[in-house]
Amino acid sequence: MIDEVTIRIRAEELIRMALAEDVTGEDISTNSVLHGRQEGEAELLCKQEGVIAGLPVFAHTFRLLDESVQICFFAKDGDRVHKGQKLATVRGDMRAILTGERTALNFLQRMSGIATYTAQMVQLLEGSKLRLVDTRKTTPNMRLFEKYAVRMGGGGNHRYNLSDAVLLKDNHIGAAGGVAQAVARAKAYAPFICKIEVEVETLSMAQEAVEAGADIIMLDNMSHDEMKQAVRLIDGRALVEISGNVTRESVSALKDIGADVVSCGALTHSAPILDVSLKNLHPVSAG
Repeated sequence: MIDEVTIRIRAEELIRMALAEDVTGEDISTNSVLHGRQEGEAELLCKQEGVIAGLPVFAHTFRLLDESVQICFFAKDGDRVHKGQKLATVRGDMRAILTGERTALNFLQRMSGIATYTAQMVQLLEGSKLRLVDTRKTTPNMRLFEKYAVRMGGGGNHRYNLSDAVLLKDNHIGAAGGVAQAVARAKAYAPFICKIEVEVETLSMAQEAVEAGADIIMLDNMSHDEMKQAVRLIDGRALVEISGNVTRESVSALKDIGADVVSCGALTHSAPILDVSLKNLHPVSAG
């Protein structure tokens, strides 16, 4: 999970990059109205229903600009939030608050939108054994934040990157000359603790993957009936993952297939933001 230690170790560089994108020289707007330090306070307000995620990232963005910024949160990551709810107060140098506002909100809105979309899909899967997970279809340099947001919404994470596990997709299979050859090469090369997953598009490929000893079989863009047949064919000899164009509108129809996992790229590439804003900035006396 992202906590203050994780942010310092892994996320701080990414936050700095985002701030540098927004300020290449100076914040001309802020510097034109504030010529020195002036203590101020603003409120973080939620403008719609959803699940909040990214509050530590929001806070650290400001602290990189002003170490003395004080943030009082009235919610925590993973909480359901409501329109009009005050989520936090931010107090510190008003120059830092103004300069960091957009970057901090960009992180928070994006992450909260993903958490909200994920929570909606998890709810739609209630009553089934299907576990919802994300994919690597993330925004470049935002994967750490986006996969964390999926967890805050109640989903799970697929592999984080290419170093985590063997996933033999259609092009790997094509390059190796077939399912059996690809799995055999993976078993010979990968550490014995590394699971091997194979993406299949037909029942015959699923049969080949089972016979080759795949640990996980991904049913990619198969019809509903084909997926049910594949689950019967695999018969518990491997975990079964469903993948391919899964959305909030289509996920409920997958509940009766009998698979173990459903992976959904839409969690990170199509979730709308959750609208939050920083309002009512005003000077306050120091001390």
